[in-house]
Amino acid sequence: GVAAALARAIALGHPLGCSGARISTTLINLMERKDAQFGLATMCIGLGQGIATVFERV
Repeated sequence: GVAAALARAIALGHPLGCSGARISTTLINLMERKDAQFGLATMCIGLGQGIATVFERV
């Protein structure tokens, strides 16, 4: 609907507890398709905390 068209979030389906693997795998596949050397995966991990991981293709 209209709300979905205005949203700026990325929704990726995944099993409970598998967010990190899902986001990292998606990023690595995208890096390969775009021939990118570096990629950054970020996640909210609750209670005002966050985590970030930098991937490098070698």
